[in-house]
Amino acid sequence: MIDLSEILTDLHEESTELDRLVAPLPDAEWRRPTPAPGWTVAHQIAHLNWTDRALVAAATDPDGFARLVAVAMADPGGFVDAGATEGLADPPVLLRRWREGRAAVASALAATPADVRLPWLGTTHSPTTAATSRLMETWAHGEDVADALGLIRLPSKRLRHVVHLGVRTMAHSFLVHGRPAPDAPVFIELLAPDGGTWAYGPPDADNRVTGPALDFCLLVTQRRHRDDLALEATGPVADAWLDVAQAFAGPPGDGRPPGGAQAEPGFGGAEHPRRHSEELSR
Repeated sequence: MIDLSEILTDLHEESTELDRLVAPLPDAEWRRPTPAPGWTVAHQIAHLNWTDRALVAAATDPDGFARLVAVAMADPGGFVDAGATEGLADPPVLLRRWREGRAAVASALAATPADVRLPWLGTTHSPTTAATSRLMETWAHGEDVADALGLIRLPSKRLRHVVHLGVRTMAHSFLVHGRPAPDAPVFIELLAPDGGTWAYGPPDADNRVTGPALDFCLLVTQRRHRDDLALEATGPVADAWLDVAQAFAGPPGDGRPPGGAQAEPGFGGAEHPRRHSEELSR
């Protein structure tokens, strides 16, 4: 079992990787549109900062978190966009706020007893699950930033946290789409970035999902359409799951259309050749 300190280390590394992508960008690049409609690179970072601040409040300021939830519930369909927009600032200021928020999250979660259930939007979770969720979101929004910049990020072992969350939220994925949670087990066997295998569930299950771990993560974070991924489903439950999978809390997302997640022409598509992310710092 992975402990909280290990997840916080991986969260720090995931955040640092994204930081390296955005920190050297000139102001104009922060205004690049990303595959999320209406969101620029700056919106993506502002959203991560908003969520970090919300999590710190959940761990340290129950009254403040309750006020935040009240605002969110007053506009359940728009509070995420509103939070990202309200958090926009000049890139140096936004970058500083995000870095401070990340440090505050690590401190708050490290100080929270393992058996404490932290309130969240419509649910509660442990400090370990909270840290895993932050890593999942950081990775997913990092994919949006990379797409906007025309970059391809190499997958890392940190994806196992995203996979773990995606597997654990199978029942939730059905429920938020108005479907009953399935009783039949699903066996998941994924090709890890290092060439090994990550497996979950009973190997003799009739329902199975196989394919690259990266593709599974892109699916459960709704960063790619199922049709664009090399995932195979065997059995009706597994097949239905891949249509509704989401590793994040809250109502079902719209997902991405088939054909890849590209921003507007000239901002990450064929007119903006994609490169590996290491090239950005050369």
